[in-house]
Amino acid sequence: MKRIFPYLALCTWITAHAAPQMPAERLDTLAADPYWIALGHWETGKLGGWRSYVDDEDFFLAKEGPGNPGAELRATLEALYQPASLGDQHPQCIYPARTRWLREQLQLTDLPQPPCSEYRAWYADINPHSTVLVFPAAYLNSPSSMFGHTLLRIDQPDIHENNTALLSYALNFGAFIEGSDNSILYAWKGLMGGYPGLFALVPYRDKLKEYSRLENRDLWEYRLNLSPEETGRMVEHVWELKQIRFDYYFFDENCSYRLLELLEIARPGIELTEQFPITAIPTDTVRAVKDAGLVESIDYRASREKELLARAEPLDSAEQQWVLRLAEDDRLLDAPEFLALPAPRRALIQDAAFRLLRYRSVGEERTAASAGRSYRLLQSINRNPPPTLQLDRPDLPEEGHESRTWQLGAGTREDRAYAEYGLRMAYHDLNDNLSGFPLGAQIEILQLKLRQYEDNHWQLQRLDLATIRSLTPRGDLLKPWSWQVAGGLERVLGEDGDERLVSHLNGGVGGAWQLGGDALGFALATARIEHNEDFAPFVATAAGFNTGLLWHNPVGTLSLEAAGDYFHNGEVRRRLSLNQQWEISRNLGLRLTAQREFSQLAAPVNEVMLELKWYHY
Repeated sequence: MKRIFPYLALCTWITAHAAPQMPAERLDTLAADPYWIALGHWETGKLGGWRSYVDDEDFFLAKEGPGNPGAELRATLEALYQPASLGDQHPQCIYPARTRWLREQLQLTDLPQPPCSEYRAWYADINPHSTVLVFPAAYLNSPSSMFGHTLLRIDQPDIHENNTALLSYALNFGAFIEGSDNSILYAWKGLMGGYPGLFALVPYRDKLKEYSRLENRDLWEYRLNLSPEETGRMVEHVWELKQIRFDYYFFDENCSYRLLELLEIARPGIELTEQFPITAIPTDTVRAVKDAGLVESIDYRASREKELLARAEPLDSAEQQWVLRLAEDDRLLDAPEFLALPAPRRALIQDAAFRLLRYRSVGEERTAASAGRSYRLLQSINRNPPPTLQLDRPDLPEEGHESRTWQLGAGTREDRAYAEYGLRMAYHDLNDNLSGFPLGAQIEILQLKLRQYEDNHWQLQRLDLATIRSLTPRGDLLKPWSWQVAGGLERVLGEDGDERLVSHLNGGVGGAWQLGGDALGFALATARIEHNEDFAPFVATAAGFNTGLLWHNPVGTLSLEAAGDYFHNGEVRRRLSLNQQWEISRNLGLRLTAQREFSQLAAPVNEVMLELKWYHY
């Protein structure tokens, strides 16, 4: 719907409803008010002046509105006095937040009274009373969800008495995608702002199904101490943003940043967005909301996958085989060998089989056969109920280390000493301080390392665009694939022992296995594409392997890895490495790195480095 009102309508105003003449100084003061700036989503331009994050001309009443808060305020004030006969198309109905604020600030007692029936019915249906910030935890197998996500839940007044959270609404900001882009294209366009972003207000049960069940993600719910008035103020502005497009970028102008803007409208005076001039990682924004004193209480909702694994944990291998068999054939509930098991063990097996069946059915069409198996398993569970499932709440995600990392190292490469300086924009690797992160998950974006050798020789050591690793252990019940992908510039062994800066893209797939509670073993087959001046082809390809051990020990995290690349041109390159990080504090780590490199082009090279890592945002 276009929000530029016809000139004819402007010419038909009656004198009694003309906008009052206000002192220019008063209007200039209001145009600079932080609340008006928040309503227009303006920010100070890099070269001075203003610019709005809104990328949609339909949002503005003044032609110069995107860059001029004063012009937009004056145009809004005039538009509020249009005839009430415009009905739901009246500016008061389209901009209820602007209308309320200007009425209060300027004592506008003579405004026309359009019915605004569409807006009033929408607002009454939502019935906003309180707000919950919801954080679905990171999900590595979805490019849009690798860093987690945030949304707001708008609760009605009787939420506590009637436990009706599923009837609440979810307020979400996300990329609007037309068509079906593949994961790589989605990630690229998300990084480069190739999608518009839109706000959406949908039933919370739909979002809960999407994040907790379809993607098997844990949910953290942070109840905010916003008053009913503050929650309502935020919701009325959301009406103004219906179908209004913003630029969308994964790392800054994303779901979390936009929601911080809404919270600044709900409670004028809090400063949240100013803390994120470069990136807005969801966990960092949750921490900012908490530090601002907005969080009243925290609830945790485990995913179906985590509940299934917790129920199956006390079962031995033979009992887990019974889980698999019962999920496939419920007739085995009456098999003599199953009935011979002790009743407490049968109770655990039946419950795990039912959870496995539900886990497998997510995203699939419900059939009479699967419904029948579920029903018969439920009947058996009711006759022999298991104990209540007890899940330990994991560490809070916002209590993990912060996302940006400065790195300072000192080391030696053979007989040459060096200092190394690094910066990583986001956000976690396998050896980083583990609290708040799953073991075996790595997401690094834009990492730069510069090296200074003792003869004052400087060189670019590496520039990683992205390094992502997902090492998820396989078991009897669930057998996920582990995978990794990386790309950028890095130094490799060259002729005569020199280092060559090469561009590369590599990936791998394989498996990981739990070795006790705090260790993982993994093995992946890999492939690599590389541009190297030492090679005759412009682009060389290689197949290889990457295998190792990851152990979270009492002082930090240790990794041992062996990797090899076998190029089609005959070059063979191998590497052994050890990394041990000591967790000094939540945002400070000390890492020892030792590696030995082998290449057909040069003799083996040894390298040792001690590195200090400081995390912040």
